[in-house]
Amino acid sequence: MKVLIIGGDGQLGQCFNSIAGKWPALELVFGDKADCDILDYEVLQKVFAHQKPDFVINCAAYTAVDKAEDEEEMAWAINATGAENVAKACEPFNTTLIHISTDFVFEGNMPVLLNEEMPTLPISVYGKTKLEGEHLVAKNCEKHFIIRTSWLYSEFANNFMKTMLKLSETRSALGIIADQIGSPTYAVDLADAVLQIIDSDSKNYGTYHYSNEGVISWFDFAHGIFEIVGENMILHPLKTFEYPTKAKRPAWSAMDKAKIKKEFGLEIPYWRDSLKIAISKI
Repeated sequence: MKVLIIGGDGQLGQCFNSIAGKWPALELVFGDKADCDILDYEVLQKVFAHQKPDFVINCAAYTAVDKAEDEEEMAWAINATGAENVAKACEPFNTTLIHISTDFVFEGNMPVLLNEEMPTLPISVYGKTKLEGEHLVAKNCEKHFIIRTSWLYSEFANNFMKTMLKLSETRSALGIIADQIGSPTYAVDLADAVLQIIDSDSKNYGTYHYSNEGVISWFDFAHGIFEIVGENMILHPLKTFEYPTKAKRPAWSAMDKAKIKKEFGLEIPYWRDSLKIAISKI
């Protein structure tokens, strides 16, 4: 099966590339912004006509959460209109779309594991644009899987783990948010799970949640990073109001993954186990 990965030069795209050898039955084709611009529908049509993919994985997104508050038009264009363009391009070729979304579609005021049926109420421009992208995907492409994930990190690109390690080179103490609760996701684990979904040939389309197992705060995440690398970093827990940001973040976004585990038989790694692997690859 041919799988076209849009946003192939981003963090998640690079993770797909790193495990391509594990899936010899899948032909992975990577499209970056230069040759697969989701804002140009005509370009997408030409790419689809040339590649004729069985599956498309849309990793392309505007993910700068705070900048999105100022660059709202661009965030809407990429996360909503771009997602719509990809969905529309899939239909004529009978292509199945796997669209990557986010825990930021939730308001974050319900301290329970959030399942796919719970109401969404995003509190940031980023969250609102990603939720609209979900709606447009569902509206324009019958054969779709929407995968909501959270706190992505890996040995590739910029992310929280790599930022912590870089700061440790010049700092001996850090203040880290301790009252925002969720689950980290090693992007390589997510990529592998998506390829398992493709390999399953399931027709149970719809929305699914995926993150690593465990529910922690950003403070816990940072503590785990420095403990694993043996760095004697002093960490100070901060409340959200002590570290104001342009965009509001959900206070709680830990997601229930029972649906994706049951449907695809996934064994999801515990966050700390995956963190050790990611750190070992830097």
